[in-house]
Parts: sequence; structure tokens; C-alpha cells
Amino acid sequence: MILKGSQRAGGMQLAAHLLNDIENDHVTVHELRGFVSENLAGAFKEAYAVSCGTRCKQFLFSLSLSPPETESVPVGVFEKAIAAIEEKMGLTDQPRAIVFHEKEGRRHAHCVWSRIDVETMTAINLPHFKLKLRDVSRQLYLDNKWRMPSGLSNSEERNPLNFTRAEWQQAKRIGADPRQIKEAFQDCWAMSDGPKAFRAAMEARGYYLAQGDRRGFVAVDWRGEIYAVSRYAGIKTKEVRNKLGEPEQLPTVAETKERIAKEARLRLRAFKSQLKQEFEKGRAGLKARRNALVSVQRQQREQLVKRQQERQISEARARAERFRKGLAAVWDWMTGKRAQIRKQNESELVTCIERDRIEQQKLIEQHLEERRVLQRQIISLRNQLKDEYRFLSGALRPEDDDINSPKKRMRTDLTLK
Repeated sequence: MILKGSQRAGGMQLAAHLLNDIENDHVTVHELRGFVSENLAGAFKEAYAVSCGTRCKQFLFSLSLSPPETESVPVGVFEKAIAAIEEKMGLTDQPRAIVFHEKEGRRHAHCVWSRIDVETMTAINLPHFKLKLRDVSRQLYLDNKWRMPSGLSNSEERNPLNFTRAEWQQAKRIGADPRQIKEAFQDCWAMSDGPKAFRAAMEARGYYLAQGDRRGFVAVDWRGEIYAVSRYAGIKTKEVRNKLGEPEQLPTVAETKERIAKEARLRLRAFKSQLKQEFEKGRAGLKARRNALVSVQRQQREQLVKRQQERQISEARARAERFRKGLAAVWDWMTGKRAQIRKQNESELVTCIERDRIEQQKLIEQHLEERRVLQRQIISLRNQLKDEYRFLSGALRPEDDDINSPKKRMRTDLTLK
């Protein structure tokens, strides 16, 4: 479980963020402890009011708890993790709020503590809290038998993707099969009877004739790679000159590259525009499906809460009716039967609470799985966009493509807002 914490102020902004049900599929205020208020905003106002009696500016400690994406984590695991963090950080019994978020098929939690000790009216110091959270995070991975990220087990093992676009293009270029290139040159040479026919055949294959510095006749492909005609066509230089004439009649390599770039820019910009339209259409469809799914899930959760509340009232009434009234009640008290009934009721109450909690967890897991199915489609669309956009951007030079500017760069993420 990845833990990220920070000392902060701005309770109202934090409350608005935690209660944001637009960016999150589901938001649940799980617990408010140590506050008079019964809502999150009111609780943070209380914490701020208490902090005014001290010099502390960052009166809150905010923590996010993100379990592994593929794991189904019950509420109890989150609660145990929070308890361990409290003990490690010295925040035991401090007022706190716990909020659960569900987004993109994943569930995570936020816990916010007040740092102000009301008995001493001082802020609880949190030295080296990042290192402490790292230690707790490691232990959570071990205790729950989750696969630990290599960067968490050893910070030196972090291995971000560090290849550049130029390296990617170079790898693609090296991967070209030279036999296919030679076959193309030889076919064009065999089917042409003069310079115009050869030039047209080559351009149909994506190669443009030019005059080289030392090689005489060369061909330039759309990537800017240069090929000697005599070498790739398997023809002697003298025969090439006899058929094609003098290379000085052709444009230079620089001029040819510029021509290719202009033609490519027009076509690739059209591809980018088409790609963006297809992406927007796909995103709109997925957004509609996401909104419909979230709406249904929220209704199901509301119905479950309503059913559980009705059942709790009915069960509480049934337990209360076990206590007899009048002289019979006095007799039950004298004989100890009333104590037995109370013990039975308390045991049943604990069982009912656990039953309701299990029902809620099962419904949450069902909803998360439904959301993950949709999220996989979202990720697929996003990855497809990134791959195609990276290819198109690699083919266009940044200085030639004004949509690469920061203000006009096309978004490559799929944000369903």
C-alpha cells in the first residue's frame, strides 16, 4: 500500500477535494472521530478553530492510502493500516476523518488528522514522517503478501522509462530490412526505361532521387535516410549515369528533404486531426458509459443502505421486545434472565453489524470489478492514442508543426470529467 502524507492547512479546500464526486465514481465518509460536527467541512472548521489558539499554521496531517491495483482490500485492512500509522506517527486518539474514494476501478482511502493536542495546545511534531510512512508501507506489503514495488524495496532499483523519441526512431530505423529496400530499388530499375520512369517508380515506393555529395545519384526516403542508387539497385555507377544522365540535374539532398518535409507535414497534420476526432468520439462514448455505470452503482448502494437501515430497525425492535415489562421484568432481573437477554442481544448486534459490513464490501468489490472492465477499455483507447500520436509527432519536426506548442499540444490522456 503506497502511503503519501503531507502537513497542510486549507481545511475547506481539502474537504471539497475529498468530497468531489465528479472526478471520483464513489465517495464515502467512513468515519469522523473526535469532532462535534457530523460533516467533513464542519470537522475541519473545528480543527482550524482549535489551531487558532496555537502558532501552528499547518494544523492538519493528510494521508492517502493506495493499495495495489489488482488487490481487493477490505475496510478492515485500511483501518489496521491507519491504526499502525497513528502509532508510528504519534497521532493516536487525535481527531481524524477517513474518506474512501473509488475511481477507474480502484479504491483508495484518505485519512486526515488534527495535529493540535488540545491538552497542551501545541502541534504534534512529525519528524521524518516520509521515512516512517515508507517503513509502514513496506510492512503492509509484507503482512498482506502483496508484490512489493522494486522502488519501495530499494530506492536505487527505480527504473523509469528513459528512452527518448530520437532513440525510439533510431531503433525503428535500424529494424528496417535492407533486403526489402534493395528489392524495391531493383524492381524500379527493372521496370523503367529512362530517368522519368525510374523517378516516378521510386517516388511511388517512397524514395526521392537527389544528387549526392560523393555518391552521384542517391535516393532519400521520408525519414531522411540517404541511399546510394548504384549500391541498392546492384548496378554499376557508369550504367546508372548512362540511363539517368547527370546527377546535377536533380535537386540536392537538402532540397529534397525539404520537399519531403512539406508533403509529409500536410498529410501528417491531416492524420493528427483525424486521430483527434476519433479519440474525442471514443472518449465521449466511454464517458457516457462511465456516467451510466456510476449512476446505477450509486442507486444500488443507496438501496443497500436503505435495506440495511430498515432491517436494523426491525431487528432492534425484535431485540427490545424480548425484555418483559411490569412484574415479569422485575422477576427476570432478579433471576438473571434479563442479563442473559442483554448478553444475547449484544452478541446478535455484533453479528448483524459484521453481516452488514460484509454485504457492503461484496457490493463494493462487484462495483470495482465492473469499473475495471470499463477502465481497461479506457486505457486501451488511451494507449492507442499515445502510440499513434507518438509516431506522428516523431515523423514531424517540432519546429515545423505548430500544434506541438504548449498551448496547442493535443492531450494524450483520457480524462473523463
